[in-house]
Amino acid sequence: MDMLTILLIRTGATEYACQARIQGTLDIPLSEDGREHVEKVIQQLRGQQVDAIYAGPCRATQQTAEHLSEPLQLKPKTIDKLSNLNLGLWQGMLLDDVKVKQPKVYRQWQEHPETVCPPDGETLQAVRERLEQALAKIVKKHKLGVVAMVLPEPVRSVMRTVLRETDTLGNLWDLECENQPAWELIEVTPRVASL
Repeated sequence: MDMLTILLIRTGATEYACQARIQGTLDIPLSEDGREHVEKVIQQLRGQQVDAIYAGPCRATQQTAEHLSEPLQLKPKTIDKLSNLNLGLWQGMLLDDVKVKQPKVYRQWQEHPETVCPPDGETLQAVRERLEQALAKIVKKHKLGVVAMVLPEPVRSVMRTVLRETDTLGNLWDLECENQPAWELIEVTPRVASL
């Protein structure tokens, strides 16, 4: 393989995801469903060459990375800049509560999340910048091969836009709840490699 490829892996589910609660940066462990998700990913990736595993700092992401790293005989590396999107005062709330209490902001977050900053949270632009910094560090260290990144939603989707050089995110509310692909391989373009 003559270029770097990122294996972007979704963190296993937590109880908050099952309850349709907003998790953000809250430190929640994997649920039983989350552990089953990770086992399926391990089976799907059997035989896949992986040179390194990087993960965000939250507990569910760390647990996911640790389980994935065992059959690969790798030690996951934590990068704080890969932490999930800080959703401020929304964290811990049910999605339905935000929808009822703040309907305009809820709709705006669905349609144009880049224009919304959750109360006491962070903007998508700030998230994108810190993800680019983390990616630059990884790309500097790994020029070739396959590097796994374990990230929770919705920060995984933001990283996907960085890697694919697009601004299209879609509905971030749905990303935490829907069955998103468990993993995907994305080749690092020369422009992304030069971040």
